[in-house]
Amino acid sequence: MIFQDNIVKEYLKNVYFITGTPCGGKTTVSRALSKTYGIPVYDIDERFEEHQKMSDAEHQPNMNKEFKDADEFFGRSVEEYKAWLLQNTREQLDFVILDLIRLSKDGPILCDCHLTLEQANTLSDPSRVAFMLKEPKDLVEDYCNRPDHQGFNNFIHSATDYEKAKATCNETLTSLNAKHYHDVKNSKFFWLERDNARSVEDTAELVAKHFGLAK
Repeated sequence: MIFQDNIVKEYLKNVYFITGTPCGGKTTVSRALSKTYGIPVYDIDERFEEHQKMSDAEHQPNMNKEFKDADEFFGRSVEEYKAWLLQNTREQLDFVILDLIRLSKDGPILCDCHLTLEQANTLSDPSRVAFMLKEPKDLVEDYCNRPDHQGFNNFIHSATDYEKAKATCNETLTSLNAKHYHDVKNSKFFWLERDNARSVEDTAELVAKHFGLAK
């Protein structure tokens, strides 16, 4: 069943989407806004295992693909790895939309997610979307240094050749996000570049003003 864009947007009118490139500050800003304005956060990464259990290999083949170890996971070509990431996200998005319709029916929800520009246009109005950006370079180091990504850190370090796995992952993430990074900057959507000289509170307040949450 396919729903028209205007219907989806109407049912998601209480959802504020915080999206962008990896390590752009999506999760940090989402949590800061939640703390300040008392709005629940829906983090799609945290929901993946739940959605995976509801999925099946016929309809969501990428969500159900298994890898025996880090060598097999990072041993794919950049194009294979990139295609798998894109399709994985697309397959999960169906679960996400249905969750958000249910959870936002009685009030606002902050959605920490990964959207393309096309998906953002389909799901929401630009006034309810904020892109958090970071130039997609050396992202593996950023991931490994984050407390909430230690599972990834341990996994990639279990590869027989860590440097090769790291190079493959970095090249894949750069290839996946470089055009997106520049396209967002030239789009109609609100965006902020990660700036370590700007406090989390100040960054969150800029997003809050865009969303119309700030008093």
